[in-house]
Amino acid sequence: MKVTYLGHACVNIEINGKYFLVDPFISANPLAKHIDINSVPADYILITHAHGDHIADVEAIAKRTGAQLISNPEILQYFRNLGLDGHDMNIGGSHRFEDGTVKIKMIKAEHSSSFPDGTYGGNPAGFLVIYNDQTIYISGDTALHYDMKIIPHQYRIDLGIFPIGNNYTMGVRDALTAARFVETNNVLGVHYNTFPVITIDTEAAVRKFKDDHRRLHLPAIGETINVI
Repeated sequence: MKVTYLGHACVNIEINGKYFLVDPFISANPLAKHIDINSVPADYILITHAHGDHIADVEAIAKRTGAQLISNPEILQYFRNLGLDGHDMNIGGSHRFEDGTVKIKMIKAEHSSSFPDGTYGGNPAGFLVIYNDQTIYISGDTALHYDMKIIPHQYRIDLGIFPIGNNYTMGVRDALTAARFVETNNVLGVHYNTFPVITIDTEAAVRKFKDDHRRLHLPAIGETINVI
């Protein structure tokens, strides 16, 4: 699996030539102005919750690519009203895609969820993306919560994708604790530096993880990392 960071909380996960795009917020992000949304590939679009900084480019990319949306029933219904479609799930459930080769499980997140127009967005969530023996945990926007400790009883997490910007979500300290909870040594930090209120000291953040014998990946926008 390969993960390309597209700014804020948006990543694009490539699995065997298929693209699982997560929370596309690109065109409205000044830090990602060099990313052309018309060239972003997507076979599936995973949506963790309905806030504007996670859905801004869902409609445009889905209509261009024909990508199937994966989210909760409330979010799917909202986008179905716009002429899109997909697969709805709910927390605790899982489903297999790509002829059963990719398993996606929806899990709990502690946050809020409503569309910019005020429409209810259902429960916020995270996702486990499982392919062969590799698992990526996308926490979505969330506070640190104790239910994370359940995950390693069932799955070995090769990469955690966690928010680290604080204020609206976990900060660096809580993200490090989340890494301990799910027993992963690799974290891709997201949801930081996009706005002044979530600006962090990135060098200090990397050092804090290193001091705990873990790695915090902070790729440049547009950069790809391999999940090993």
